[in-house]
Amino acid sequence: MKTLREVLADADARRVAVGHFNISDLGALKGIFAAARELQLPVLIGVSEGEREFIGVKQAAALVKSLRDTYDYPIFLNADHTHSLDKAKEAAEAGFDEIIFDNSSLSMEENIANTKAAVAAIRAINPEIVIEGEIGYIGSNSEIVAERPAASLTMSTPEEAVRFVTETGIDVLAPAVGNMHGLLASMATGAANAERKHLDIARIAAIKAAIGGKFMTLHGGSGTEDADFTAAAKAGMTIIHVSSELRLAWRRGVEDALKDPNEIAPYKLVAPSVVAIQMIVTDRLKLFNGLG
Repeated sequence: MKTLREVLADADARRVAVGHFNISDLGALKGIFAAARELQLPVLIGVSEGEREFIGVKQAAALVKSLRDTYDYPIFLNADHTHSLDKAKEAAEAGFDEIIFDNSSLSMEENIANTKAAVAAIRAINPEIVIEGEIGYIGSNSEIVAERPAASLTMSTPEEAVRFVTETGIDVLAPAVGNMHGLLASMATGAANAERKHLDIARIAAIKAAIGGKFMTLHGGSGTEDADFTAAAKAGMTIIHVSSELRLAWRRGVEDALKDPNEIAPYKLVAPSVVAIQMIVTDRLKLFNGLG
């Protein structure tokens, strides 16, 4: 079975993207894994600092490793949006396959210095871990927002990208290219005229050309125009994140299940959420891989 680094290299060469989906319970993991296996595509599972605190750092690593070993399947685990060196080291020691060290809220100078230190510390624990850094600003939470805060989102430039990857030594860059964390309220409510996010595909291509062999990640994918996903992969995005859509599907599934006042079995109450998550992940993986 290929390592994560080999999976990313293959995706990069074919100009497709590996799907990255966040979890905070076993139900979401089951839905994501079922979708990936059905399509026979590799998949990345993400757990943010909050999700890791809820699940357990070592426990998340054990869950994903058990699926990989039992089914001999390319499923990998990412420590999503890790903001401190201690948390990064904790994930590395637990056996995570990738760590995103995110200091993008700081100045470029501070971000570079802190990310460089994190790269050294993580590689000292396990040099095989894929390390990602982030530049620009795309918001901070996977939540439902009333409107797109365009004025506060800062796009990345090829020049910034080259400086950042060169000085930090990261493997994967997460730039701001029109993406945004969270889900717009109009889409969450299912409005007919729901606003979707649109990516700057030309900017993605320019940044990819500038940083050469480095991989790139698109964060904040929930609610993005379908065609933009495929175009982003072709332009150089190697990993694409979706979280808020899955959280919304989880909630709606549980709400539907709770309409039966006599059902009290937890695994039956979350079953509709697992199915809904599987459907979304299947759809997104097809888009990321140009499968229609």
